Amino acid sequence: MKVIIVGGVAAGTKVAAKLKREDQNAEVTILTKGKDISYAGCGLPYYVGNVIPDRAGLVVNTPEKFQALTGAKVLTGMEVTGINRGDKTVEAVSVDTGETSTWPYDKLVIASGASPIRPDLPGLDLPQVFFMRTPDDAVNLRALVEAGGIKRAVVVGGGFIGLEIAENLNSMGVRCNVIDMAPHVLPGFDSEIQEYVENHLADMGINTMTGTRFEGVLGDGKVEKVQTGKRAVKADAVVLSIGIRANTAFLADTGIELAPNRTVLVNDHMQTNDPDIYAVGDCAMVKNRITGKDAWSPMGSTANITGRLAAKNIAGGDVSYRGAMGTAVCHLPELNVGKTGLSEAQAKEAGYDVVTVLTVVDDKAHYMPGAGNFIIKLVADRESRRLLGVQVLGKGEVDKVVDICVAAISLKAKVDDLADMDFAYAPPFSTAIHPLAHTVNVLMNKMDGELESFTPAEFAEGKAEGYRIIDASPVPSIDGAPYVDLTKIHGEVDGLGKDEPLLLVCAKGKRAYLTQNLLKHYGYTNTRVLEGGLTFNRAAVEEAMEEA
Repeated sequence: MKVIIVGGVAAGTKVAAKLKREDQNAEVTILTKGKDISYAGCGLPYYVGNVIPDRAGLVVNTPEKFQALTGAKVLTGMEVTGINRGDKTVEAVSVDTGETSTWPYDKLVIASGASPIRPDLPGLDLPQVFFMRTPDDAVNLRALVEAGGIKRAVVVGGGFIGLEIAENLNSMGVRCNVIDMAPHVLPGFDSEIQEYVENHLADMGINTMTGTRFEGVLGDGKVEKVQTGKRAVKADAVVLSIGIRANTAFLADTGIELAPNRTVLVNDHMQTNDPDIYAVGDCAMVKNRITGKDAWSPMGSTANITGRLAAKNIAGGDVSYRGAMGTAVCHLPELNVGKTGLSEAQAKEAGYDVVTVLTVVDDKAHYMPGAGNFIIKLVADRESRRLLGVQVLGKGEVDKVVDICVAAISLKAKVDDLADMDFAYAPPFSTAIHPLAHTVNVLMNKMDGELESFTPAEFAEGKAEGYRIIDASPVPSIDGAPYVDLTKIHGEVDGLGKDEPLLLVCAKGKRAYLTQNLLKHYGYTNTRVLEGGLTFNRAAVEEAMEEA
């Protein structure tokens, strides 16, 4: 069996390696346009920041090493320009010589990946304009930083790679502005989480300019300014990370079905509409595991998962891909962010009756060195109580919370199923009640009517209008707000009407809940807790007090 693989980064090399393990007799050939294969695209920002010191650390395998390890043949500098499905051949052109060659196949795998979007705007040919897609991109950017040629940079695009680039440039002493046309950075997160991250980045010296159109680069022989729809921003360098586009132009007129964004449509076996042609990685359109709808998941993890699965099926297996869930994690200055499943907005759009909760919980025993907080937002379906999504922020290992939820959502678990799970506990690692279990308990209390609260999003929308803010902190913490000490509530509280709308606010939300519970016992009928407390909502609370 002759198998041709178009593309040799994550997905293509995974197909080749797994296929050779499944069938040593398969003749597997990778045709790839670039000179590098199997490189760590997700690691490029960390090379820029000198976290990865050597370029070699970005390259998992050289073509020679990969061939020796797997038995698959690798030809670099070969651009596939066309497919003849009738003859079952592909045509390729040598990047160096321009020579054309024809390659027969029994099975064909399209793993051609994607390329950075390059808008037709002025100034993008200046030498200090960078894209971040290959090891050489990262090498060239870091070299300029280390040479002292960059003091100010603009990153265009507030997705994961763009923010990671900004973080690493910031760590190298470069002042960064991040520009994005969208209302907020971090696509896929809910707006209140995005705003929290934007404020945190500002505190760390990274300015985000959202809702801002990128119009080009200005400079005489070098980058001097970035023109936006609002104003020109001074810069010594520009990094464009505004998105990627699938490398599928060579499929024109082949009859291979493409999605509107030009990715290749596949079934759950990663087959195209031609059963002898498969597509995997960034150039393929998969499904969302929760909704069953089309979902593009250009992630290294998805590339490897789908590549492995396609190889098994090519070798005669019968394995289905159940879909991606938008799982992501990102390292920012003094803050990690992660998510999986549906956001609140996405869940509502999908037709769920959504209930959410946001907590601020300890990430490990509070007395341990390095202890901090997780901010966890859970999204669930009210009627079925099924967990739909999570978003988590913190200095600690947010991926722990995300990965537990990946498993739970994949298994269609209810929030109740997570409540008494035997999570690992020791003071250096977690809390006696796991941070996620704690948040699940709060969500169940809310769903069962024991906790009555406003989410940060509801508070920001003005749904607490008419409620008097009550300071329920251990010590007075909100200027101008009446203070109530939980430990001194033994009946009716002077100055608080039993039917008066009262919004209870503390540092994180827990003490406010305990106060609400006690006030209910003494006949108070209209209390709400502000989820996330002052930790998440400080600016909003202060603004509300000023208006009051």
